[in-house]
Amino acid sequence: MAETIMAAAVQMKATFGDVEANLLKAEKLVEEGARKGARIIILPEFFTTPVAFHPTLLAASLPLEGKAYELLVNKAKTHQAYVGGSYLAARGGEVYNTFVLAMPDGRTATHDKDQPTMWENCYYVGGNDDGILNTPVGTIGAVLCWEFIRTRTVQRLLGKVDLIVGGSCWWSIPSGWPPRSFWQWHHRKNRTLMSQTSATFSRLLGTPVIHAAHAGDFRASMPLMPGIPYASSYLGETQIVDRTGVVLARMKAEEGEGVIAAEIIPGRVSPTQSYSTSFWIPRLPVLFRFVWTYQNVYCRHYYRNAKAKGRLLAARQETTPSNPSPNRESSSEHTS
Repeated sequence: MAETIMAAAVQMKATFGDVEANLLKAEKLVEEGARKGARIIILPEFFTTPVAFHPTLLAASLPLEGKAYELLVNKAKTHQAYVGGSYLAARGGEVYNTFVLAMPDGRTATHDKDQPTMWENCYYVGGNDDGILNTPVGTIGAVLCWEFIRTRTVQRLLGKVDLIVGGSCWWSIPSGWPPRSFWQWHHRKNRTLMSQTSATFSRLLGTPVIHAAHAGDFRASMPLMPGIPYASSYLGETQIVDRTGVVLARMKAEEGEGVIAAEIIPGRVSPTQSYSTSFWIPRLPVLFRFVWTYQNVYCRHYYRNAKAKGRLLAARQETTPSNPSPNRESSSEHTS
């Protein structure tokens, strides 16, 4: 991986649970990336539906090799590009947050996000693969949202990949809750953290990063707080970063939906930043760590309960092929 490659990253304003509309939107944005000459086009995490604590998410998963998978594969073949993104993928009686990278020759490689974040636990379980995707253009690391801020992600990818691809669905602090100054301070901290994450990760690994994201306002609920609305927004920060941590292209949340593109040179250089042995790469505010802990516990119970009652997978009637595609490769130990 030494040649210069045009890369594109997508920023979406998607709608809860409206998988069909979101797929159409994703298709148009991939086409825009292709018109920019991109050979690598990356969609956000959860490009079939953004995630929050919202009832439509229970029926939003697709079979791994369903419509979202077909979209990625078809666009990769059509444009002779590498096209990737993650979605809620059902297989083996569970749901995962699966990143699929489709290649020009029809092959795919996948990564399951290692651990759901907060209310994400309501809708899927974590995977246990290494996130290393072998492709004809080099070894690529797949990273999703808060995997970008955990030291164990660095540990499993350091010195092993030439490029990082992935995305996020990173939400902000609720607006309108008193005391306003308390929430505004945490919102600023959260936004700063999101804006710095891709460049920090690049410096930690010495590789380029292509990061796609969601933007736009949303209204949902808060686990264990019935009747209290969670009015917020997604933080955007779609970025393409070179292997030294320099941001080559950026789209802020305020810019809405669109596609950025920049030329990158995949490959490794010596990392310019070190990491500690702590769980998190940055120092997270106490509030974030508290919500992480209580929601992880409660929302895992929510997932198990919804699954036991048949509410989690029942609404999606697409069928998964009985014999998975022989061209699909995965770094995951789960079987489809």
